[in-house]
Amino acid sequence: MPSAVRMENITKRFPGVLDNDHVTVDIARGEIHALLGENGAGKTTLMNILYGLYHPDAGNIFVNDRPVTISSPLDAISKGVGMIHQHFMLIPVFTVAENIALGEEMQGNPFVDLELTRKRILDLSKATGLHIDPDARVEQLSVGDQQRVEIIKALLRGVNVLIMDEPTSVLTPQEADELFVVLRKLAEEGKTIIFITHKLREVMAISDRITILRGGKVVNTVNTREVDRDSLANMMVGRKIFLNFDRKALNVGNQVLELKNVSALNDRGLPALKEVSLAMRAGEILGVAGVDGNGQSELADVIMGLRPVTHGDIIVKGRSVVHKDASYVIKQGISAIPFSRHEEGLVLTFSVKDNLILKEFYNPPFSDKGLLDFKVIQDNAQRMIKEYDIRTTGPDAKVGNMSGGNQQKVVLAREISRKPDILIACQPTHGLDIGATEYVRQQLLNQRDSGISVMLISTELEEILSLSDRIIVMYEGQIMGEVPAEQADLQEIGKMMLGVRLEAAKV
Repeated sequence: MPSAVRMENITKRFPGVLDNDHVTVDIARGEIHALLGENGAGKTTLMNILYGLYHPDAGNIFVNDRPVTISSPLDAISKGVGMIHQHFMLIPVFTVAENIALGEEMQGNPFVDLELTRKRILDLSKATGLHIDPDARVEQLSVGDQQRVEIIKALLRGVNVLIMDEPTSVLTPQEADELFVVLRKLAEEGKTIIFITHKLREVMAISDRITILRGGKVVNTVNTREVDRDSLANMMVGRKIFLNFDRKALNVGNQVLELKNVSALNDRGLPALKEVSLAMRAGEILGVAGVDGNGQSELADVIMGLRPVTHGDIIVKGRSVVHKDASYVIKQGISAIPFSRHEEGLVLTFSVKDNLILKEFYNPPFSDKGLLDFKVIQDNAQRMIKEYDIRTTGPDAKVGNMSGGNQQKVVLAREISRKPDILIACQPTHGLDIGATEYVRQQLLNQRDSGISVMLISTELEEILSLSDRIIVMYEGQIMGEVPAEQADLQEIGKMMLGVRLEAAKV
């Protein structure tokens, strides 16, 4: 097939990092080409170069076999290359038509006919299946529909090569499937789709070919039909990766946590949790699924005593903890892996050994009568570094200088070593490479097998399905339903994520 984009020997350095190391990739016209790699592999940097956000230190770019220099995003669009980022570039209070007209105005056309723009949107929607109301305000649209607006905006600008960065990260399964149908249709019409992702299931479902990057270099380019998920994972990491875990039989104990009709407000004073009721028993993993922003963070906060409850009760091992502070809750045997390890889980300027005792430094054996025992603290860090395979120069190393995976291992080591009865794990593998993800997931299963009650809050459905014993789905602060993991149906979960309360799956 003719080449749509060819990038030859692209090299890009940042201070202390060689992000792209003589990368060559050839993308055919009319194909869906996945760029697959761990975080930091260089795939987004490479596409930011193609879109004109970065300039390469070396290498050449060809569009339709002609050498080009791309100096800016507007320059890229003029050459038929568009990019849709994870975070959409839309103005919420504007209508769909106004957002798209604004884009045309920014391209140098001050005389925009809004009615003509509406007609062009409707015509393109009909032709591509990207159905959208041009008069709808963006703030009223679902995330999936907002993504459709971005695609329409790019296509109306004459884009023939469409780069999509982690396009399903905020979509429900149904929205992802609908997106795939649209992308396939666009490819059949001759458009070229470049799909940046780390999700192996989606790569297998949608792509024609895959280029795998690792450490800033191209490992291989393969035909999707000739590979499987295991071989792709091995290429991404450079070693054998186990994507499926051996799960021991469920052996639940006593009830350790119960929420009764709990309501709470978000940081803006609006309802975030609405009459949430759930229960957890020792020795199980309860998965909390849902599109991000549907009350999951507030759920973790109220359990941990970080957010006041406006109604209802929270009972830990038979004792109410409502209106108690976080220190009281921690003493009841609850540990937490927070949503953001940087902002909530670690003090980045502290050493590994200091971060490992943040919650226990005032207790024996780390202190005696208010005096820290530095030898015990040092020995504890050495033991944790070995036990949790924390890759660091030693206990005195600054946590802020470590990789995300090793930072998360420090959080894990601290929270698990407290020997809690309940572990709240919030997005525990977010931003981690596939090797670190494998390690963290196995640790959560180990805690479940040792009798700890684990609440896994994650927007990664694959993670929820592979680790959970029971699954609840949250939508706009409410629980839409509950299903045993072995009976979980992806389409059913997706409907609940869209706000459909299924009677068969009702709590």
